[in-house]
Amino acid sequence: MDALLYIAWTGCQWRALPDRFPPVSTVQRYFYAWRDNGLWRTINFHLVAAARLALGREASPSAGVIDSQSAKATDVAGLRGYDAGKKIKGRKRHIITDTEGHLVGLTVHTADIQDRDGAVCVIASIRQLYPWLRHLFADGGYAGEKLTQALADLGTWTIEIIKRSDTAKGFEVLPRRWVVERTFAWLGRCRRLAKDFEATIASAEAWIFIASIRLMLRRRAAPRRA
Repeated sequence: MDALLYIAWTGCQWRALPDRFPPVSTVQRYFYAWRDNGLWRTINFHLVAAARLALGREASPSAGVIDSQSAKATDVAGLRGYDAGKKIKGRKRHIITDTEGHLVGLTVHTADIQDRDGAVCVIASIRQLYPWLRHLFADGGYAGEKLTQALADLGTWTIEIIKRSDTAKGFEVLPRRWVVERTFAWLGRCRRLAKDFEATIASAEAWIFIASIRLMLRRRAAPRRA
């Protein structure tokens, strides 16, 4: 576990792992095993619940914030697409956070998939994990009947669109939406996520969960202020 947290933070190559950690072959074996059996998602789920309880909140959120981030993919990456809006060839990291900024949902897909279409995938991935989460804040990319109709098969969901003021000039902090943008910034501190270096989407998702796990573990270990 420590070796994988180290790789996520530093972005070092497998073969550059310091000698104080187990052999690279061992670390890789555990990474792929835990990726394939869903352990990273499970650990993240339990840490989110613990973090929320520590804040005096219910373990399962009732509202969240959804957004996506396009990341450039290296030549090693398999499935890729072109995000014409961002002019990026790579993959999209589609996430849902609770209103505190904890990562509760994640789907990685090719960058050419529009937010309205990718949203269905990430929402479907959390439907069973978070049965009370049915309200999402989002930007204008998620507006429209197409998404509303697609979500009808997933239960009762409401999408609240938070738009930028037409009169605003320059940078504007938008209610609720800043939470998910801050989470992307937190995760981005892990150099493994500077680009999408992964050959598979499953590995790309695993490293994002590892970055989220690292963030929550560090917060739990940090001394509390008096």
